Amino acid sequence: MSDAGFDEWLHAFVADDGYYVECANGHGYLPPRRICPDCGSTEFTEESLPESGVVETITTVHVPAPAFKADAPYDTAVVDFGPARITGIVVDAEPGSIEIGDAVEADVGASETTGKDVLVLRSV
Repeated sequence: MSDAGFDEWLHAFVADDGYYVECANGHGYLPPRRICPDCGSTEFTEESLPESGVVETITTVHVPAPAFKADAPYDTAVVDFGPARITGIVVDAEPGSIEIGDAVEADVGASETTGKDVLVLRSV
């Protein structure tokens, strides 16, 4: 099963066209939403996501959900991209090597467990 809106947003990163949605009051969100949880607006514009963001929090997952069993251990990070935040899986780095304050970029990679596309974060 897929979510056409989410899949479209996810694959925009492959084309180097990552974006977030922003309501008229300047609240930015990822993944895209239908209603702004801050002000209730239902009108959004697509804005280009900055090329890199800053890690705000990170954790190493040793006991994953079944969908990520073969991926463990791995780091999951919340990254500040200015008006929006992204949560993704850190790749191309040893678990525990990325720290709060490090710069990363968003991309698409495949889960080792399922082979399905997931949002990944790479050190810049």
